[in-house]
Amino acid sequence: MIERYTRPEMGHIFSLENKYAIWQEIEVLACEAHAELGDCGITKADAEWIRRHAGFDRAEVDRIEAITNHDVIAFLTDMGEHIDADLPVGAPKPSRWVHYGMTSSDLGDTALCYQLVQATDIILADVRRVGEAAKRRAFEERDTLCVGRTHGIHAEPMTFGMKFGSWAWELYRDYQRLLDARDNVAFGAISGAVGTYSSIDPFVEEYVCEHLGLAHDPLSTQVISRDHHAYLAGVLATTAATCERIATEVRALQKTDTLEAEEPFKKGQKGSSAMPHKRNPITAEKICGLSRVVKANAQVAFDNVALWHERDISHSSAERVAQADSFIALDHMLDKLFWIVDGMVLYPKSMEANLNRTRGLIFSSKVLLALVDTGITREDAYKVVQRNSMEVWADVQQARAGKSLKERLADDPECTLSAAQLDEIFDPESFLTRVDVVFDRLERLDFE
Repeated sequence: MIERYTRPEMGHIFSLENKYAIWQEIEVLACEAHAELGDCGITKADAEWIRRHAGFDRAEVDRIEAITNHDVIAFLTDMGEHIDADLPVGAPKPSRWVHYGMTSSDLGDTALCYQLVQATDIILADVRRVGEAAKRRAFEERDTLCVGRTHGIHAEPMTFGMKFGSWAWELYRDYQRLLDARDNVAFGAISGAVGTYSSIDPFVEEYVCEHLGLAHDPLSTQVISRDHHAYLAGVLATTAATCERIATEVRALQKTDTLEAEEPFKKGQKGSSAMPHKRNPITAEKICGLSRVVKANAQVAFDNVALWHERDISHSSAERVAQADSFIALDHMLDKLFWIVDGMVLYPKSMEANLNRTRGLIFSSKVLLALVDTGITREDAYKVVQRNSMEVWADVQQARAGKSLKERLADDPECTLSAAQLDEIFDPESFLTRVDVVFDRLERLDFE
């Protein structure tokens, strides 16, 4: 991922320095396990020496890899030189025990899963931060009336707090899915070629995984099956889709014709090189754009599940790009989404104007039910409401003066509602008599 979208903590996780550090720890732990097991010639003194002297030089690893065309061998070569550097002349070299009985995927796959756990922990914290902000804003705007929209068309009154609340619940579900995906990818495998443990005792795998906080894969065919990784990628894509949904709503509400909410606009910020008046939803648009990257990368992960026989490395090159990019992009998206949700500017007066824009059409459902309650059929009630609504709608479309729906119904001899009943119906608060149940449920939402 380009530097523009890379936050330092997440960027470090997918750096070569971090990967090599994890590789080093896995190799040291494996040596300690062999020494404890006593299954080969390595002694505990050897393991202690390896622990104290293990190291690597990234530049040197790169130099060696340019010759060997094999990153694991290049790393092991450099690590061995660090381990043996301070030995007395003629002393046996402890580095010979490094990678004993292991294959490249034992090292690489275990380390990758550890990196994915590290990265998922950051995303979990990000999602929780945005979700808690959305919940807080929901209660702040609990009584802020606005019009609800379906198909982009005015539907019925609601509160703006419900928008925030809906986002909080969706982020909570993402959080729970991420927790599950984290557990699903927290596996290690040190089982040797094709996974038969032919050259390494299963104790080594158990020892290494326990010290890394991973579960040992019950059956790895040299590689950890990529369904683990595909599931995680799918959850990342779902979380990105949530971010996109929220950002899309902000963009729609920020349109000049609607203008009920805006993403923050910093002092000194410029909206357009040509039009100084512009305040564009550029951050929300960026979130929508990066969401496409994360969702597309999920397909890469699904394609990586099917490998030839027990293993190949067709997955390796693709996931080096797709996994890092997905995590880095989503981390950036969630950070920017927090900035939007936490600082979103609302315009209640615009919301009120939009509520009244269609001259009472948004009360049609209440009128329909009230007419049915007077004893006429639903079909007849629908005809009365729709006929008057279409006349009002024609006036609204043409931006011409005309009666409101309430006024037209009051003049319609087929309308069986009294003036007092119409007054009660055409009160936006009447739609919110049961909204407390929504916020009571939201109150119990807890990311702990």
